[in-house]
Amino acid sequence: MSALLLVAAALLLWPGRGAGVRLSRTGPGARPRVAWMPDLPVLLVAALAAAVAALVSTPLVAALAGAAAAAGVRAHAARRGDALAGASLRGLADGLGALAADLRSGRSMEEATAAAEHATGDAGTGRLLARAVRAPDVAFPEVPGEMGAALGRIAAGTRLSARTGCSLAAVATAVEDDLRARSRHREELRAATAGPRASAAVLAGLPVLGLLMGSGVGADPWRVLTTTGTGQVLLVVGVALEAAGLAWSRRLVQRALR
Repeated sequence: MSALLLVAAALLLWPGRGAGVRLSRTGPGARPRVAWMPDLPVLLVAALAAAVAALVSTPLVAALAGAAAAAGVRAHAARRGDALAGASLRGLADGLGALAADLRSGRSMEEATAAAEHATGDAGTGRLLARAVRAPDVAFPEVPGEMGAALGRIAAGTRLSARTGCSLAAVATAVEDDLRARSRHREELRAATAGPRASAAVLAGLPVLGLLMGSGVGADPWRVLTTTGTGQVLLVVGVALEAAGLAWSRRLVQRALR
């Protein structure tokens, strides 16, 4: 049982790509670079959580624990994906700044593109930026969201520069300014919604506090919830309402961030 608990805890706390981003920022002059980390196996974590719960409680609790673990891992993956997307956009903005500066200093397009690719701090983002400059007629259907839109604007500016001879540095600077403004706006919204998100987390923990308080006064609510028919129905309904409340709160926050 101890081994299962340790394995489950290790999988739940396994560092994601965000840890690679944070570690790569250390040191003088370091730029954020996204290190590859395997995604947490949702089914494996859910199975381990269910197995541990089955050892210490009833099959119903095991099923609920597995579902809760899977939902938690998916929520963690979504947050990590948002952090990675923000890091990629910041890297793209850094690359565009380097591209504009090198073009204004008189360097050739190839040299400026190579420097910009390196300045992004992430090989994947750098390749996408170089592709937008070197092959502007190729679309980016595999890149969704703001990243795809920014790459499309860079490619359009490159095509315009090639046809009319206008400066690509001005286009790169405009796209960089737009990305940085969007990033600042997103951070401001996250700061503004920090209070509601913290309140939702506190409210989500109140049922656990209620169980602890009931156990402290000798009521033994956990036994009632897991061994009696009425208690099991209340347990399922309570977990469902808890999950619905968390999902609703998260949806409201996401709508505010858009």
